[in-house]
Parts: sequence; C-alpha cells; structure tokens
Amino acid sequence: MHRRPPSRPSRPARFLASALAVGALLTCAACSGEGHGGGGGRDVDRSNASDVAASPLAAESKIASPRTERSASAAPVLTPAGAKTALITEADLEDNWTQVKDAAGWGDKLVVDKVDVADFLTAKTNAADCQKLLDALYDDTLLGKPSGASALTGFEQSESRLLYQVAAYDRAKLGASLNWLKTLPVKCDQFTATDSKGGHRTVQVIEDPVPSVGDARQGLQVTVTGTSGSEPTTLTAQLAVVRVGTDAITVTSGGLDGTESDTTKAAVQNGTTRLKDVQAGRTPPAQPGNLD
Repeated sequence: MHRRPPSRPSRPARFLASALAVGALLTCAACSGEGHGGGGGRDVDRSNASDVAASPLAAESKIASPRTERSASAAPVLTPAGAKTALITEADLEDNWTQVKDAAGWGDKLVVDKVDVADFLTAKTNAADCQKLLDALYDDTLLGKPSGASALTGFEQSESRLLYQVAAYDRAKLGASLNWLKTLPVKCDQFTATDSKGGHRTVQVIEDPVPSVGDARQGLQVTVTGTSGSEPTTLTAQLAVVRVGTDAITVTSGGLDGTESDTTKAAVQNGTTRLKDVQAGRTPPAQPGNLD
C-alpha cells in the first residue's frame, strides 16, 4: 500500500468537482457513460448561494420527526428541511470559501484550469470495485442511493472545490457501503483506467485519516494521473464519510495541486455537530465552536 504523501502547506487545492467528482473533484451523471465527456466550463452562479445555506426554520417546519410513536427513544427521521439545515456553511470552513448555488451540476460541466473534469475522469477499468469507485466519485453515490431525505451544497476558493452532502440511508446498506470503502486501499491500491480515446489514467487509492466523530467513519485519498490536452495532469481528492445513526455526511474536496486537510477536517467536525443538533430537534448555531 502506498504511503500517504505529506500534506501540502495551505495551498489552494485546485479541484476536480464532485468527481469533485475525482461533484465536482472528482465530490456530480455516471462516470460509466461517455456522454459526460463534453462538459462545458460555465461559471458557477453564486447569486443565490443562500438557497442552500442553512438558516433557522419557521416554527411550523420540523427539522426532525419521530421515527415511531411506540418508542420515545427511537432515532428521528431526517426530513428534507432537516437535511438542508444540517448542511455546513461558509462559517464552518477555514479560509475564504464561497458557497455556490449549483454544486449538484459540477460533475457535468466543471472545468478546472484547462482540465475538463468530466472528460478526465470518464475512464474504464476491468476491476469491478475500482470502476465502482470511479463511477461513485463522479455521480456522488459513494454511499449508494439515499433511502430518505438528502441535501448537498458546494464551496469554492480560487480553483478549489468542496462538495458536502447530508442524507438518510437504509442502515444495512449504509453499513455495507462503509465496509466496502474500507477495502479499497487494498483492492484498488493502484490501477490503470482507459478513456474512450485510449488514453491511460493511473489511479492510486490510500487510506486518509478522519476525525474521530460520529458512530463510524472512513477516509480515502484518490489520485488520478494522466494527460489532458497533451499536458500531464494530476487530480487529487480527499473523501471523508461519517455515519451518525442511519444518516451520514460525505465530503469530497481537492484539486489539481493537492488537498487541504484542515478544510476537510473542519467540514467533518462541524458537519457532524450540525447533524447531531438536527437529529436532536435543535437548530445549529450560526457560528461553529472551536475545533480541537
């Protein structure tokens, strides 16, 4: 297994998308189809970033509802309003990140520097688990399809991207997805993927530390190396997943010049706290507490 490369000093991680999408870097349609290769480079619309920012809900809008009336201790069901409230905001991240409106479309159109992320990540491999990883990175399904409410938002800083998702899942499937992610540093330690034109991509997967929060967690770093427009290109993504009950948060961040571990850590820690507040029926504070 490859050793985790030393973290870079606080340099902007030029991102890939949800491909972030290795949606956005890699973290937004399926990589297995060839139709994504022509994604355009339209600018991200920041005019309505508040549409996805968490804000206090009207008194009549419940952010969580009882899963069952037979047990007062039963975990609450995550509602659409609750999922939206549990999303992190600019205040939860370090540095000068800006929240954007259309992060859900990053995987289809994001161009980072001169690299079309969708085209660069659309490649095939004979290893089923490794292909599943590439596809999941591109269409935001690392944990499978949510069984209940879900919400996502994205942030950018210079050419860096971070995609953040909160969703409810079937407990058994969520556990299976986390177990699958844990196997990838071994199963997909290093492999080669080939694009529709015969170009090769070298992909490396290593385990990446995640703050000890939530009920279960897994982190990965995925590096994709190849050429784009005859120029050598390397996309690096940090993936962090945290389970809280039957809900989970997923963070995908990175870019063309490494990753920003401090930003990912802040997103995970503050995001887990927000989700726990929502599950308890509380509205998360506007400003996060100090990180350990």
